Amino acid sequence: MRVVSDLPCRGAEDPDRGIVLSGGCRLSARVWMPEDAVTKPVPAIVEYIPYRKRDGTLPRDELMHPYFAGHGYAALRVDLRGTGDSAGTITDEYTAQELSDAREVIAWAAAQPWCTGAVGMMGKSWGGFNCLQTAALRPPALKAVITVCSTVDRFADDIHFKGGCLLGENLGWGAVMLSYSSRPPDPALRDDWRAEWLRRLAEEPFLAPRWAGHQARDGYWKHGSICEDWPAVQVPVLSVGGWADNYMNTVAHLVENLKVPVKGIVGPWVHQYPHSAVPGPRIGFLQEALRWWDRWLKGAPNGAEGDPAYRVWMLHSAPPDPCAAKRPGHWVAERDWPSGRVAQRVLALSPGGRLGGDGGALDLGVATPQHLGLRAGEYFPMGLNAEMPGDQAGDDALSVCFDTPPLDAALDLMGAAVLRVRVASDKPLAFLVARLCDVAPDGASVRIAHGMLNLCHRTSREAPSPMVPGQAEAVEITLDQMAYRLAPGHRLRLALSTTYWPFLWPSPEAATVTLLEGTLDLPVHAGSGSEWAPPGAETAAPWKHRVLRQGRAARRIEEDLIGETVTLIVEDDTGEVENLTHGLVTGETAQERWTIRPDDPLSAEVAIRWEQRLWRGDWRVRTVASAGMTATATHLRMTGEVVAYEGEAEVSRRAWDESVPRRFV
Repeated sequence: MRVVSDLPCRGAEDPDRGIVLSGGCRLSARVWMPEDAVTKPVPAIVEYIPYRKRDGTLPRDELMHPYFAGHGYAALRVDLRGTGDSAGTITDEYTAQELSDAREVIAWAAAQPWCTGAVGMMGKSWGGFNCLQTAALRPPALKAVITVCSTVDRFADDIHFKGGCLLGENLGWGAVMLSYSSRPPDPALRDDWRAEWLRRLAEEPFLAPRWAGHQARDGYWKHGSICEDWPAVQVPVLSVGGWADNYMNTVAHLVENLKVPVKGIVGPWVHQYPHSAVPGPRIGFLQEALRWWDRWLKGAPNGAEGDPAYRVWMLHSAPPDPCAAKRPGHWVAERDWPSGRVAQRVLALSPGGRLGGDGGALDLGVATPQHLGLRAGEYFPMGLNAEMPGDQAGDDALSVCFDTPPLDAALDLMGAAVLRVRVASDKPLAFLVARLCDVAPDGASVRIAHGMLNLCHRTSREAPSPMVPGQAEAVEITLDQMAYRLAPGHRLRLALSTTYWPFLWPSPEAATVTLLEGTLDLPVHAGSGSEWAPPGAETAAPWKHRVLRQGRAARRIEEDLIGETVTLIVEDDTGEVENLTHGLVTGETAQERWTIRPDDPLSAEVAIRWEQRLWRGDWRVRTVASAGMTATATHLRMTGEVVAYEGEAEVSRRAWDESVPRRFV
């Protein structure tokens, strides 16, 4: 990653530009722009998220936004209402209030004397979501969007449900938001920081039970899901994703369904911007972003609209590595998506565990132990701390598997595989997980893609219905998008399970799903060489900081031979880091424990603890947020607590204990 210090425009910065909304709420924005922008107005770029511009996203902000300013843009990093240094209360994700605020921010920016009136909106994850959602509302000044690691369907492709199955990350993200939202504004920017902090602590919600309570694709999830009305988005969209991130489906969906100029890039990356993400190779995301902004905010005739529709890094066979710093592969560039170079190949699920062959009747019971899935990795990995999927061989051994013979030649897959099966369940509530794996001659197994279906959602996500025990039904599971080249001599494996802990919360009863027949539709690519050479990664200068205490991370699996439980333990301590520009010291520590008995789905238990630390001179604050989850056959129970300290004195304590009826999970 190359640092560029000699940028075309000399920049100026405001760390706390106030944006007062129509109701009187003041949002805080950090703004970079060319120093002569008032006399030579420039377009504006807005990133609008809840992750704290003063400390949380500051290291990545300083790599990006001064770079844009140095190339002739005003870059605004805005804290959402109720977060960071902004006033108000955050009440949920992607609320009507949040999107209304976004429209006001865009209108405010467009009306400033330093702005030409053209505004772009960008973001990763939360910011990638809300820039698409805001675009669908069509604010007049918004001219283009760049969305990274986002979704178009909040029920099908987000951290709460997948295939109608309740994700473990629903509780995990609820704990994160309890912790993130508990921190105060910076006293260096707000004299009323303490009153604002205490009000924030008194009003912040525990969202995990609310999310878990919406177990069908109802109006709650349809709000903010732009797939409900594709034509509503009428500005050009650049969408970026990563194969190591569970938001990889969005790019293909946008390219296929939007009618405006839209381009997609998918690399090997985790849930990060691709100029700094792992696994490599990284690309010059900021140069690609500038190309997009120059075309649609400045009207530069640079040909961005003629770029390939869908550029993806096709992964090549490699040993499993949950900490992979790089993934071998090559860039494929499709002029259109769907591509004429992709053809469907149907493989039957045949007796004897054969993937291919003549197919026919099967009578295979899929009933896997509850601890299967411990090496599935995180829903959205952030780095190299064993967060990506590991060797799947152990889970494969517990699953029902169908394998091809060793391949005579390389096999290129690109798109989404679809599993079509007839099954019967002995329980009304059950799910089925399908993993597509690359099995090397030595038996090592790499997960290429996975898909899952809560069988209650077999005919409708809006109106789920329990299975009738013993009654055979046809079901379809669409696996995630992929681009993958299997090496000669390797086998393609389909592994089926009824459990996937802790990625999915288990069904209330251990179920047996009997497989009666099935086929797998594979998207086979005709083959390609290297078709795109992206620019190398470059950024603005990194933030000035000093590490006061080094961090550490751990991820391990423990087996209790007496209690007969298996526990996944995740620990992450960032240490303490001092910002040398404004003196704020920050640090956070997280611990997670995901415990289950292999023979008992109701033994599932999660305990999560987050600590946030901030200080400067004699000023010190600390918050401790915890969340837990257990379940009975009829209810999900979620607990939470936030305790806040000023110095050594406790200033606030709140607790939650909520039960959610299990209707379809």
